[in-house]
Amino acid sequence: MKKDLTLVVLAAGMGSRFGGLKQIEPVGPNGEFIIDYSVYDAIKAGFNKVVFIIKEENYNVFKETIGKRIENKIAVEYVFQKISDVPEDVHIPKDRVKPLGTAHAIYAARDVVHENFAIINADDFYGTDAYMKAAQFLRNCEDNEYGNVAFQVGNTLTLNGEVKRGIIFASDGEIQEIVESSVKKYGDLCKARPLDGSEEFTIPDNQTVSMNLFCFTPKIFDYLKENISPFFQSHNDSNAEWLIPDIAVKSAAELNKRIKLIETNSKFYGMTYREDLESLKNGILSEIEKGVYKKDLWG
Repeated sequence: MKKDLTLVVLAAGMGSRFGGLKQIEPVGPNGEFIIDYSVYDAIKAGFNKVVFIIKEENYNVFKETIGKRIENKIAVEYVFQKISDVPEDVHIPKDRVKPLGTAHAIYAARDVVHENFAIINADDFYGTDAYMKAAQFLRNCEDNEYGNVAFQVGNTLTLNGEVKRGIIFASDGEIQEIVESSVKKYGDLCKARPLDGSEEFTIPDNQTVSMNLFCFTPKIFDYLKENISPFFQSHNDSNAEWLIPDIAVKSAAELNKRIKLIETNSKFYGMTYREDLESLKNGILSEIEKGVYKKDLWG
């Protein structure tokens, strides 16, 4: 029996450094968005539902652009990430504007995701191999396993500035720690500056990093429901973010779960800066020339 697999797309980010709603920036030769290629790759890998986590005010533009292109190809649902979507004992500062973080985004999907699922960022291009490996893991994983499709850091960098990457430290194919850092290439090495203020360190080009392509079973929702209140009660400032890497590592340790390191050699493209757009478009054209994608993706 074929197992249902869901792709959860995190699309509620504000895109401030890029300068606009980058999730619907045309990048393909026929006006395709990154999300188009992500959904196309996911369908090819065997995913049969996609859930978009968006801001409520962006619903119409999502529905009328990407939604209407894919709704006849895969089951689609929309979930709104709202600052007000917290338990009654959580008090978010009234001046809060920024979303509550990527873990909260997954929490927002608790009522519509009932099958094994992978999460991705809407504005990141992961490549076909990443989805194939995610689907393979999700078809065979146990309830005590998570997965992270990890990239070589050298395949994820931009020439236009520092980028945030989760530096992975693993043992025997299992992730032990993810250090969220600002990373930039310097010669043959990369410098990682941890976001928690700890000491800067260097990593080689082939160091594995997390790009938020995590694989979970629905059991993760039990942990999220139990831990959302404790987190925001102890992090009650206007900028605190509840993040997926943190809850993955923390819950794995507390619940005796393991996070499998799933390596891919795919080239990763992001749109942290507007100047990244040209290299992303060129990368997609290169994949089209190789026959990975059709020029008219949905044609």
